Parts: sequence; structure tokens; C-alpha cells
Amino acid sequence: MNRRFSWFNATSLTLGFAFLYLPMLILVIYSFNASKLVTVWAGFSTKWYGELLTNEAFLSAAWVTLKVAVISSTVATVLGTMAAYVLVRAGRFTGRTLFSGMIYAPIVMPEVITGLAMLLLFISLGLDRGVTTIILAHITFTMCFVSVVVSSRLVTFDKSLEEAALDLGCTPFDAFKSVTLPIIAPAVVSGWLLAFTLSLDDLVISQFVAGPSSTTLPMKIFSAVRLGVSPEINALSTILISIVTVGVISASLISKRNIARQRADEQKALQL
Repeated sequence: MNRRFSWFNATSLTLGFAFLYLPMLILVIYSFNASKLVTVWAGFSTKWYGELLTNEAFLSAAWVTLKVAVISSTVATVLGTMAAYVLVRAGRFTGRTLFSGMIYAPIVMPEVITGLAMLLLFISLGLDRGVTTIILAHITFTMCFVSVVVSSRLVTFDKSLEEAALDLGCTPFDAFKSVTLPIIAPAVVSGWLLAFTLSLDDLVISQFVAGPSSTTLPMKIFSAVRLGVSPEINALSTILISIVTVGVISASLISKRNIARQRADEQKALQL
């Protein structure tokens, strides 16, 4: 046995993965349970998935959650990419420390504080709580995560490629669009996926800024679980796990393909 992968490491790795994924596996298995009692196995059945598709409350909450996640993650990706570009490429400017602190503050700020602050802001502005306020709140706390992901890629980006494009007559915007953006695209996509996942999963902040007619899926699940776990919740959780798994695998494959393409382009450039 290789010293770098001893029996202790193998056991620790197995226990770690079991601790993380065994509860999910049990949840998936019991989503096909025919019994209403989620802890008593009564045979294989898919009827809870059928009942879930006819549950208007869950479907409405799922639609609100998906709409909020797509819009907020898209806007947060644009703003976070712009903020990262300014932090990495703008050099020293007045207020840079304050600007950087304001971007990264939501990462370490407790969600309860962020949710309460957003609630007080919306009340002072006279905004009615609903889907719009949820989107604004999610943009606020997901933008910083996008900025961190994109900044880490821009730090290692070779500026000479941009300078070469500028020397060939490109405007700064054309250089960013034609050179910088395609190279940092994997980081931008990763930032969007991270923002989408955080928005999809958020409960605490949404509780503060949501209105009576804008219940998100995590809020609906949380309120339903307080009355007892139902097989429909297991079915819904299984669907979410499947969606996230497909999304992660797809993002990983796209990222590997982009990296391979980038390396191939660099080798062609060196040969020329």
C-alpha cells in the first residue's frame, strides 16, 4: 500500500463520504416508499412523485424559487464580474479599501443580520415585500461570491494578451470582449452556478424579505417539515438532488473542455 494512501486515509475518506452522502441516499430510497410513514418501508412506489406534481403549493413555490434564482444569479454574475475586474485591474484608487470591504462583507456577515438590514431598507424605501425584494436581497449576498471566484481567475490572467489586443487596434471594451471574457468564462460560469445554488438554497434572508404571496421552496419545505416529514418532501428533495448532480457534472465537463481548448490554443500560439 502506498504511504500516501494508507488504510487510515482510506477509512477516513470512506467515513467522510458516508457522513456526507449516506443521509441523502436514505432520503432518495425512502422517496420511493409506498407508506405515508417515512421511516417504515412498505414497498416500492412512485406515487408520491405523481402527487407532488399535483401539489399547487409546492409547484408555485418552486416556480418562484427558480425565477428568483435565475434572475438574481444572472444579475449578480454581471455585477460581480465588473467588481472583480475593477478590484484586480483598476490599481490603487480612492476608496478601494472601502469598496473591497463592502463587496466581501456579506461573506462573513451572519445571514440574520443581512436579512434584517434588507428588511429595514425595504421598509424605509416603501417597497412591498415580494418577489422583487427577494431578488434584490439575493443579488446583494451572492454578488460577493461571484466576485471572489472571478477575481481569483483574473489574478492569474496574463495581461500581455490584452495589451497585444490593444496594440493591434482594439478598444478596451473589444479587448475585454474578445480576449479577456472568453478566457475567464469558466470562472464566470462557476460564479453563476455558485450564485444560483446559494439563491436556490437560501432560507434565512428570504424569510425576512418575502411577502405573503412570494413563498420560496426552502420556506415551503421548512414550514411543512415543522408539521412532520411527508413522503412528498422526500420526493421533492430527490428531484433537487438530481438537478444539482446533473448541473455539477455538466459544469465540470464544460470546464474541463474549456481548459483543454485553452491549452490547445496556447500550444498552437507557441508553435507559431
